[in-house]
Amino acid sequence: MSSESVPSKTQNFFQKFNASERQKLFKASTSGLAVSLAMVPEAVAFAFVAGVNPLVGLWTTVVLGFVAASLGGRPGICSSASGAVSVVIAALCRSHGPAYLSACAVVAGILQITAGSLGLGKLINLVPHPVMLGFVNGLAIVMTKAQLVHFQSGGAFMSLTDPVGAATYGIAALTMVLVKLIPKFTKAIPPSLGAVSIATVIAKAFSIPARTLADVAGASTFVGGWSVVPKFGLPKVPMTMETLNIVLPYAVTMAAVGCLESLLTMQLVDGLVDDGTKGSAKKECVGQGSGNILSGLTGGIGGCALLGQSIINVQSGGGISRFSGMSMAIFLALGIVAAAPLLASVPVASLVGVMLLVCQSTFSWSSLRLAGKVPKLDAIVIALVSIVTVKKDLAIAVFTGTVLSALGFAYKQSTTMTGTYTGDDKKRTYRLNGPLFFGSTSRFESIFTPKNDPSTVVLDFSESRIMDHSAVDAIHNIADKYAELGKKVFVQGLSTDCNSLILRYFEGRKAPPFQLVGEKGPQAYNSMPV
Repeated sequence: MSSESVPSKTQNFFQKFNASERQKLFKASTSGLAVSLAMVPEAVAFAFVAGVNPLVGLWTTVVLGFVAASLGGRPGICSSASGAVSVVIAALCRSHGPAYLSACAVVAGILQITAGSLGLGKLINLVPHPVMLGFVNGLAIVMTKAQLVHFQSGGAFMSLTDPVGAATYGIAALTMVLVKLIPKFTKAIPPSLGAVSIATVIAKAFSIPARTLADVAGASTFVGGWSVVPKFGLPKVPMTMETLNIVLPYAVTMAAVGCLESLLTMQLVDGLVDDGTKGSAKKECVGQGSGNILSGLTGGIGGCALLGQSIINVQSGGGISRFSGMSMAIFLALGIVAAAPLLASVPVASLVGVMLLVCQSTFSWSSLRLAGKVPKLDAIVIALVSIVTVKKDLAIAVFTGTVLSALGFAYKQSTTMTGTYTGDDKKRTYRLNGPLFFGSTSRFESIFTPKNDPSTVVLDFSESRIMDHSAVDAIHNIADKYAELGKKVFVQGLSTDCNSLILRYFEGRKAPPFQLVGEKGPQAYNSMPV
């Protein structure tokens, strides 16, 4: 009986797997195929920015995309050679050649794995929401500008009377319409994949003179065959400290920018998928680092997660499985090796149409209605981060916005420190409210009048907290002023952690010029002079 139950259980398992997982794997595969098409123009463009052959950008996307999807922070994220990273390393390529880019990717990957292992990825939680809004808005503008280049010729927008211009505008518009219409007829395939496929067939059937991926990347990029597969090995650079000194500054910046963009993308994908789970910052840093190391060992340039392509993946149903990102890499590799002519014939305008819709959905339009409804500082941060993202780069934008938000918060908190007092000519009790930290010490000291106060003064921190070294120092200074006048100061109402902070401050020093009231104080006073 038991021998019959084992095959039966096995059969039931596969039946359940087929029922529950088949649709999931199909969605992941089709969404991965859709994203693989959208990756091609981006990877090629970023390869040009970095100053390397387009094939290098494509294979970077394959290797990094597969590894990062396998080991990263959550399903749905798609990684590739990226503009933010390419801009950082372009100068290294110009000065020392492409081989140094691969070495830079390896070092950056090691730094990212180290940062992830140390838990530094959690610092992304300190990025304020206005900075996130500015980031997505700025990135949407940057992506839109990148797509508009495909509508230009010789620095000017193509005319509708020009056959190539008319074909480009027409294919892009057709693709955008199809992306919106296909879901009304079928949910079986991702809208972007169906739209690009239909647009490609129409362009081919009617010999529409639209620029193809082969026109953008060059025919040599799509020759196909095993000859285009990169070889695995150490970057061809001298393994010396001099090489490390050359590469390290770029690698540090690359690692920081890559982790930052990937972690911000992960947070946004968390919100888009909304499946009750949160991505792991540690895993995302480790996944990106591992992908960059293997990318460098196969001659790649490294990269990070891409928000636009990740949104396509999620909207196509790929946010539920890691296989969506992995299949993106697999389909792209198959396309480069085995289906190069087919991949080369895809009109660039069809992919531009998809990306323009992604830009439209990426931009936080609701943020435009926040003016006058949120604090002025938040509105300024949103605008500033958006502008800096467009004009400079993501890392500077997020750093600037976070610092400005932190300073604004510190200033606002510093104004909440207040104090009231009660007492008589023998004893006065100051009841303090608000956090005491480096920003509120001046306001704290202005509350007291040592010369006019009686001989016994009590500082009651029941409604206040001591936050840092500056706070303890401020208490020390005000108590010193009272001590010089021969007056006693008692401190009461401290929480356990505030009490511990004071104990550590005076450890190994002479006794403080004030006395703590309570059992946990270094000098316990069960009663005070009245």
